[in-house]
Amino acid sequence: MPGKPAHISSSAPCGGRTGAPWRATDHEEGVAMPGSTDSSTKTMGALTIGGLVAVTAYTVALGSNGWLWFGWVVLGLITLGMVATRSS
Repeated sequence: MPGKPAHISSSAPCGGRTGAPWRATDHEEGVAMPGSTDSSTKTMGALTIGGLVAVTAYTVALGSNGWLWFGWVVLGLITLGMVATRSS
């Protein structure tokens, strides 16, 4: 019909997300509350603590290895960086 916009149908299943992502009404997706941490930061924290336990056990059992401690310090600094950038 003249003057009436064409209707474009979607092949998405019922309830499927259609349309352009920038037109979404849910603008809070992916935004964390202040002070909260996402799963990747929690995972890095767990790996850092696990690394500390492993390096300490290695040191007790077989003697100190400077490269292991250096690696753990680097891992810890990366984790701190992730925490600092996530909370700001």
